[in-house]
Amino acid sequence: MSKLIDANEVKAIAQQMGFHTCGLAIAAPVEAAVANHYMTWIAQGGHGEMDYLARNIEKRLDPTLLLPGAKTIVSVALNYYPQQHLPSEGYQLASYAYGKDYHDLMKHKLRRMAEAMSLNTEETEIKVCCDTAPVLERYWAAKAGLGWIGRNLQLIIPGAGSHFFLGELILTSPANHYDQPMPQRCGNCHACEDACEVLRERRGMVKCLSYQTIEYRGPLSPDIIARMGNNIYGCDRCQEVCPWNRFALPTEEPDFQPSSELLSMSKDDWHQLSVEQYRRLFKGSAVKRTKYEGLMRNINSHRLLPHDNGESAISPEP
Repeated sequence: MSKLIDANEVKAIAQQMGFHTCGLAIAAPVEAAVANHYMTWIAQGGHGEMDYLARNIEKRLDPTLLLPGAKTIVSVALNYYPQQHLPSEGYQLASYAYGKDYHDLMKHKLRRMAEAMSLNTEETEIKVCCDTAPVLERYWAAKAGLGWIGRNLQLIIPGAGSHFFLGELILTSPANHYDQPMPQRCGNCHACEDACEVLRERRGMVKCLSYQTIEYRGPLSPDIIARMGNNIYGCDRCQEVCPWNRFALPTEEPDFQPSSELLSMSKDDWHQLSVEQYRRLFKGSAVKRTKYEGLMRNINSHRLLPHDNGESAISPEP
């Protein structure tokens, strides 16, 4: 018989590992409405060129298929809000990409957490997940009571905001206590939708600047270029305007801090970015996902933005 997991002990260990919060949910197929919405979204091409989202759908919608015999999902959140931000007058990266790629650090912390839980591996199987596994991470974080999914589609943690990486431990052992989801607390606030027409008009992820500047490999359309502002990798607009992020505290994790070289980059420096400098600047960084060619595509697109005299070098799509 599998060992019964002590939820309080799990949360104490998560805190020792540096996670901001932790919660536990019963492993089960996702709710039918969520599954239907996801299937429809895939069928309509909402995932764009991210083909991996259309693979292993059965496992993504049912963690007991991802790990047979799964009983418990432990969800954790790790703060990445940086202590320093890139100068507002310069080009911008999404703040999650300021430092080192989070995948390795999150998995390392989750493995240490699993070891500290002292589970007999003959009795309990454990699967470590962080973004790369077919798991609906925000869904399970909300199920585990970490926060709620806001109008900006981000997980919002009360009193802390949304600048968090998510990860999971899927276990074949039951727990002595499971957390409950909390109600959505966005209220009448629509700040994120006011700041982002993609959210406001529900135009789909493929129009999102994060998708377009990171995942999409083709040439950027005039409509996207017109909306880029100073963004060259990702977009934080919906988080920057969210009132809950006024509670965000800088992370103490050194790997998530921007380097002095990154902070000092001017627009001219970016325009002249060489392959060698790119490799040095973003060694071990999530920015490498878009590759040098993709980042330079984004940077060079800014030459097509409206000129100071109000005239535009392009005509945005209607």
